[in-house]
Amino acid sequence: MRTRTAPTAAVLALSIGLLATACGGGDDDTDTTGGEGGGDNAAVSGEVTMWIYPAIADEATHRGFWDDTVAAFNQEYPDVDVTVEIFPWADRDQALTTAIAGNSAPDVVYLIPDQLPAYARNIEPIDDYLSEDEKADYRPNVVDSVSIDGQMMGAPILQSVLALVCNKQVFDAVGQTEYPETWDDLLEMAPTFKDAGFDMTAYGGDVANSLNLSFYPLLWQAGGDVFNEDGTEVAFNSDAGVRALEFVQQLVEGGFVDPAQLTTEPPLEQTRIAQNKVACVWHMEPQYLVDFWGEENVIVRPPLKDAEQIHYGTVGSLSMLSSAEDKEAAGAWIDFATSAERSAEYDVAGRFFSTKESVGALYEGDPILGELEQFAGMTTVGPLNEHAREVMGVLAPEIQAVLVGDKEPQQALDDAAEAANPLLG
Repeated sequence: MRTRTAPTAAVLALSIGLLATACGGGDDDTDTTGGEGGGDNAAVSGEVTMWIYPAIADEATHRGFWDDTVAAFNQEYPDVDVTVEIFPWADRDQALTTAIAGNSAPDVVYLIPDQLPAYARNIEPIDDYLSEDEKADYRPNVVDSVSIDGQMMGAPILQSVLALVCNKQVFDAVGQTEYPETWDDLLEMAPTFKDAGFDMTAYGGDVANSLNLSFYPLLWQAGGDVFNEDGTEVAFNSDAGVRALEFVQQLVEGGFVDPAQLTTEPPLEQTRIAQNKVACVWHMEPQYLVDFWGEENVIVRPPLKDAEQIHYGTVGSLSMLSSAEDKEAAGAWIDFATSAERSAEYDVAGRFFSTKESVGALYEGDPILGELEQFAGMTTVGPLNEHAREVMGVLAPEIQAVLVGDKEPQQALDDAAEAANPLLG
């Protein structure tokens, strides 16, 4: 067993475009029989290298978790030699695409959903390598977040959860005892908060921001989506998309959000959010607001509801690359490392949430994480499409055009669709 910190990924950097020319698929003569239920564990042998990133911020804790996990795995699989290499987050895509192109890729790598489509041709679907009990234990929304064409492209090990977060101090100052549950509630309350000198919410319109945290949750709540069902066209310019953008437009034109954040993204400590001048937000994990609001004032509420009640939350998974030589060994390692027991320990150390239903509550009694945990089954990462980042880059400026009054929602979304569809090929 070896656990080491890998060299800085920037040293390995190369254009991500290399992925398009990297070889897909593994060795044709490799025979795999599936997960650990296929026979005697001692009969599984080989070498497995995994690239992981510091999801647990404390380095010693992170190293210790993987050291312990490898040691426990080797109690069951004594003939599998596992090497865990800990890379920095920076330049991780460049490092991985370089390794794939140079035939020096790891066997297992940590990926998030928007990376899965980009590496799909290099990934071995994991379904047949997971034990049936562990596979059946995943939350349905988590399985959806890592599946392409009905196949799981990774075994989830953690998830994040976002919801609505409200400032009790602001509500007390206004004399409002109920918290919003729907878009209509938010709009109905907004004038009262405005008259008292508060913003009802905040909307980050800077084009560099991820729409996963701002517009997409509203699009999903309105019953819409970014792409059509088969991913061949964008779908955000639907009636649902227009309704979502009109909702944001109402917030802006009503003066219910800080106009400064529509075109720039100042540090949090310089915003009205940090100054206790904002009633509710949906784009931030609540634990980051404690230093500014005080724990007693951070009120976690369910995601806002319109046609649907849903919010964004990412999922981290362990994927096997198709170039792995010892696939049975790599599959056994992934199944073990992402088991309910092991992943729960990892999640708590990193302040994430479990992807497994059997785990139950990890944060019972915690006034923030314990509340947020209830909504783990109500999140989505959106559709997995290899052009998702490009489409977001086209859509964001058109949304901002509406925020600053240059376009109406339907026109802006239609213009974005016209520019985005050619990107899909």
